[in-house]
Amino acid sequence: METLLLDADVVDEHSPMPAVVDAVRDAFAAHARGDAVMPPKSYVDLPQYDGDFRSMPAYLSVESGSGDGWDAAGLKWVNSHPENPRRHDLPTVMATMCYSDPETGVPLAIMDGTTLTTKRTGAAAAVATDHLAVRDATTLGLVGAGVQAHAQLDAILTVRPIETVIVADADAERARAFVEAVGDRVDARVGSIPEAVACDVVSTTTPVRDPIVDADAVGDHTHVNAVGADAPGKHELADDLLAAAKLVVDDQEQCTHSGEINVPYAAGRLTDDDIHAELGAVVLGEATGRTDADGVTVFDSTGLAVQDVAAAHVVYERASAAGAGVPFDLLGR
Repeated sequence: METLLLDADVVDEHSPMPAVVDAVRDAFAAHARGDAVMPPKSYVDLPQYDGDFRSMPAYLSVESGSGDGWDAAGLKWVNSHPENPRRHDLPTVMATMCYSDPETGVPLAIMDGTTLTTKRTGAAAAVATDHLAVRDATTLGLVGAGVQAHAQLDAILTVRPIETVIVADADAERARAFVEAVGDRVDARVGSIPEAVACDVVSTTTPVRDPIVDADAVGDHTHVNAVGADAPGKHELADDLLAAAKLVVDDQEQCTHSGEINVPYAAGRLTDDDIHAELGAVVLGEATGRTDADGVTVFDSTGLAVQDVAAAHVVYERASAAGAGVPFDLLGR
């Protein structure tokens, strides 16, 4: 029995964004139907190294109208060490994905989880955008111009005809580099945060702990993907913006602990009554998405293990069919 070793280049090549978006949408639906097992994300805090590890296991079973449904299981082991770039010339976040056959437990693949995480995070925002943004959205504001900003653009372009992108970043050079990199696909320019968040769709991807997006700067019918907050204390959007918006979360327990809403929720400024629904319920039609009566909508994205498993399924199936990766005998059989 062979296990495939799939590096970052192979993962990237065999995870086309439209396929990842479809798989992540299926994962949200499976989670909402109860066809998934996803224990809470666990943290190993390492304050002596200014970092932490996160363990994210999951299983899901996906239905298909054509009768070719599938199931899969996996575990992502991921770190967050914000001082890595400065201290060690290493990325802040690195991840490894173990993708397994749920019937036998055989490890089918060990793959780069960093690229996988980047793409599935963008895909989750695309699914939310598809259900919560106005149908004729053509402008996208990006607060933060790092790697995830590129994934946000790539993914959202699969669900909305984005023509104009405004990017705001504390690092002006990084913002200019982003504009130069995407200029052949969209009309992109560097702008301020208020200019960016006035767009039809907004994605915020910063690690800040004090809100940088004010309610009065956001457009009347803007949809916001709040992506940056992934640990307790992180917080990008002003409390009054969250309280007034139609608020959809990827997972209520996870978001109240470590998502965009964690700070005002812990302080009692937001309650369960302020949360409209989980995204899976919206995907299934059990809760409403965008309606004509809606103003601002917000998606709180913390990242779910079922998204990783769904994206890994896309990579494994395509890579194995193409003969990509390095096979090795992990089990010694």
